[in-house]
Amino acid sequence: MEGKMSWAVADAFDYKGDPADRSKTGGWVPAALILGIEMCERLSTMGIAVNLVTYLVNTMHLPSSTSANVVTDFMGTSFLLCLLGGFLADSFLGRFKTVAIFAVVQALGTAMLAISTKIPELRPPPCDSSKNEPCQRATEFQMGILYLALYLIALGTGGLKSSVSGLGSDQFDDKDEKEKAQMTAFFSRFFFFISLGTLMAVTVLVWVQDEVGRSWAYGICSASMGIAIIILLAGMRTYRYKKSMGSPIVHIFQVISAAVKKTKAQLPYDVNFLYEDSPEGLRVPHTHQFGCLDKAAVVVEGDFKDSHGATSSTPNPWKLCSVTKVEEVKMMARLLPVWATTIIFWTTYAQMITFSVEQAATMERSLGSFQIPAGSLTVFFVAAILISLAVYDRVIVPLWKKWKGKPGFNSLQRIAIGLILSTLGMAAAAMAEKKRLNVAIAVGRDTQTLPISVYFLIPQFFLVGAGEAFIYTGQLDFFITQSPKSMKTMSTGLFLTTLSLGFFLSSFLVSLIKSVTAKRNTEGWLADDINYGKLDYFYWLLTLLSLINFVAFMVCAIWFKPPKKNNNSISMKVSNGNGASYGGAEEKC
Repeated sequence: MEGKMSWAVADAFDYKGDPADRSKTGGWVPAALILGIEMCERLSTMGIAVNLVTYLVNTMHLPSSTSANVVTDFMGTSFLLCLLGGFLADSFLGRFKTVAIFAVVQALGTAMLAISTKIPELRPPPCDSSKNEPCQRATEFQMGILYLALYLIALGTGGLKSSVSGLGSDQFDDKDEKEKAQMTAFFSRFFFFISLGTLMAVTVLVWVQDEVGRSWAYGICSASMGIAIIILLAGMRTYRYKKSMGSPIVHIFQVISAAVKKTKAQLPYDVNFLYEDSPEGLRVPHTHQFGCLDKAAVVVEGDFKDSHGATSSTPNPWKLCSVTKVEEVKMMARLLPVWATTIIFWTTYAQMITFSVEQAATMERSLGSFQIPAGSLTVFFVAAILISLAVYDRVIVPLWKKWKGKPGFNSLQRIAIGLILSTLGMAAAAMAEKKRLNVAIAVGRDTQTLPISVYFLIPQFFLVGAGEAFIYTGQLDFFITQSPKSMKTMSTGLFLTTLSLGFFLSSFLVSLIKSVTAKRNTEGWLADDINYGKLDYFYWLLTLLSLINFVAFMVCAIWFKPPKKNNNSISMKVSNGNGASYGGAEEKC
């Protein structure tokens, strides 16, 4: 029996509900299946997003700015719904069921999108160039069907992405040194498979959309998700599962509620008098930052009474929280300034799949006899990510280790590099757009294909793409390593909300600039036809905002101080409801 238990993985169980056997569950085989479903998800979502703006402009006949906002709102909602997926995984379903259910939802959404682009009644009639009349825009019903399909996909994407990386990391035991190293390698491969799926989307899938038909391309997305679901289910017997630990959102609100109720309570001089009931090995050492939250751990009369007024052996969690629970909330609070200053990067990223694609559609895209699809220009974006990762792993890391003795840049340094690169990328985009507009003015703004090479857009794609390679891995590392163990899924969701808010900020800025700059005789910076606008001004605005944001990030990065590891855990545990308030100096948040 002892030999059998030595193979069991702590906190994990198999598909039967028994302790997970290390030799039969987990490891690279089931992790590879999970990587497969993430690649299919990226193929599906990005295959739709990167070329959706051309469909909205050319087929649905929407204005340029409106089309850009439809795309950014779709992507923003996808990542915002990661919070819902994380909540369901933590509280009720567990990660495996969450991934499986929402993968089915995404497959159904892509199938509906394929059907909606196939049926002629669900799109407006083509423009008639012989008539001097404006193109007929899509009706509310036609847009309603399109929105229903898109937001069904967004729901599936959000639920799936919130748990797929966590399900993959569950296949490795972080208490085993060998498997812990494998888990680190898993996250690198996870981002590689994301990039691989995106690469296939912006090359093969975009070509199919433009040359064969969108309904065929979206059908491929639906079929790939179906295959991924079958592969995911095929590995059920080999996965390691983790039990749902309850929602960390409830945990956070309990600490805040208890602290608010004890606003007038005094903190003790000795932190050992604060309430603690966590096991010795799982305790988080007390810190002085955000001291007002410590009041949630001050014991007062009534903390050990239930809702009926009867004395209980355990405290009411909405009145009294342990020091460890309070410190976990503090850890999440420390992440917020860095979280807020990474949002603007994803606003610049949004331009790469909206206005940059529209720029490419007006430029010379010939490669011999082959016409490069406008949406496929994002291949340079993905190439920049893959090249940056390779250079970082093979060149920068060895040199940095030799010079500084450290295995590469830390998470905050990588985020800083990503912010700098994206700022340069927006400046390059502004200069390229100025040149494109000068050509449009010279040959006529109504010219369908301007005599300027699309390769002038490569610098902006490359710089922002390289920025993503640094900022995505930096953010993922930062939010996972600096968050409490019990809140890993939530911290992943928090990281993904930066993408969501970045896309929503893009929509807000586009709408704001459109309304502010448009006048009676001109459409302003963001005209329906970008040849008549001043898109370069918008890019310069984003460059300025990115620069200001970088300064704010540096301030937040200097302020951020992770809690130091301390072996002197709090040993005092109050076990009854007769505790008293202790006098002491109160620290402010």
